[in-house]
Amino acid sequence: MTPIFRHLALAIAATTAAPAAAQSFEDIEALEHRVSAALGAGIGEPGGPARPIDRRLRLAACPGPVSVEAPMLGAATVRCEQLGWRIRVPVVRDDAAQAAGESNWGASPAAARHARVAPVVRRGDPVSLVVISGSFTVSRQAVADQDGAPGDRIRVRTEPRAAPIIGQVLPDGRILMSGFN
Repeated sequence: MTPIFRHLALAIAATTAAPAAAQSFEDIEALEHRVSAALGAGIGEPGGPARPIDRRLRLAACPGPVSVEAPMLGAATVRCEQLGWRIRVPVVRDDAAQAAGESNWGASPAAARHARVAPVVRRGDPVSLVVISGSFTVSRQAVADQDGAPGDRIRVRTEPRAAPIIGQVLPDGRILMSGFN
């Protein structure tokens, strides 16, 4: 076989192998449709995904159906139980429904009350990061990475190069550390 035909044969084999390799990943477009159907709203609509799922994701193809969990903290969780992967899809806040007392998938009407409240914490402000337990409170100084009104969840850092910590803004401007409230 001449070198040209050998290269041509390799090129054909590579192009026919590519679709087979692509099949080993989850179909992101189908995943988007599944999320939109579960949330009952399209991309960019109130109550639906805020934006399309990133096409660069290479999730292993789930052997069974993926589950879409109710939005919590502003995002719905999509997971494949069999393989153990999960992603969080940001959801557009549905302020009108929440203000009317309707909750979509467990989103609290309290979130709607805080939607238009002025921030009590501004980006760059020094804040107290607190953990509150039944009989004690532990606090540490941090710096806010985002603006936040009471009830919002924002990122704070205890040191400039430290990983961010997510916490909930309290009405007095302290940040309640997530997972301990």
